[in-house]
Amino acid sequence: MRRIKIVLSYDGTEFHGWQVQPGLRTIQREVQAVVSEIEGRAVDVAASGRTDAGVHAYGQVAAFSIANPIPCPNLKLAMNRLLPRSVRIVSVEDAAADFHPRFQARAKTYRYRTWRAEVCPPFERLYVHHHPYRLDEAAMMDSAALFEGEHDFTAFAASDDRDDLGRSMVRQMYSSRLERQGELLIYEVRGRGFLKHMVRNMVGVLLEVGKGNFTKADVMPRLEPGCKIPPGPSVPGRGLFLVGVEY
Repeated sequence: MRRIKIVLSYDGTEFHGWQVQPGLRTIQREVQAVVSEIEGRAVDVAASGRTDAGVHAYGQVAAFSIANPIPCPNLKLAMNRLLPRSVRIVSVEDAAADFHPRFQARAKTYRYRTWRAEVCPPFERLYVHHHPYRLDEAAMMDSAALFEGEHDFTAFAASDDRDDLGRSMVRQMYSSRLERQGELLIYEVRGRGFLKHMVRNMVGVLLEVGKGNFTKADVMPRLEPGCKIPPGPSVPGRGLFLVGVEY
């Protein structure tokens, strides 16, 4: 049995996220169907993490086990031939038998794009959050740095079906920065791991800082252990991209 590691890129607009859900179109469902067709039996495909509905990826990492001896370059061609054009396999390689894309990931990078001009180009509308209103971007940039380091991100996490397992909500963020590039306000965060809706909630709080509704002092308590402030506000998934996963 071979363990295969793939890197894939996808436009999440038409999908209900990565994870298989009954009656819904998801990235995992599409990829598993293709791999299963090639293998001739049902194959489970595990990813580095579950992206939400509408969220995109430049470099999602996934893995699966097959007996088929098809060379990796041919497997890549076959998968891209069978997958919808909104999902592309970027690379395929043989991996160690115990490789797991989630448990062995050392860091992930996410990017959120906010369009600041009055008019959002139609070709950008599915890949940005349009916010043309006044923002104190300097205050947002200053507050973004607060997320760096190890913190309890309970106040930035949506409820998850794994919450009953008692898992820790503490995460390590290696970098957190916000910058202006033309009409785009780009937030990029690199961390050891992320919780459900965490990045979208982080951006939502930064926007509240920009609007003047929150101050830097309002953000800090949200990172304290035992914080009871409910998560949010959140921003739409369409502006979020999984940039890459490190091992």
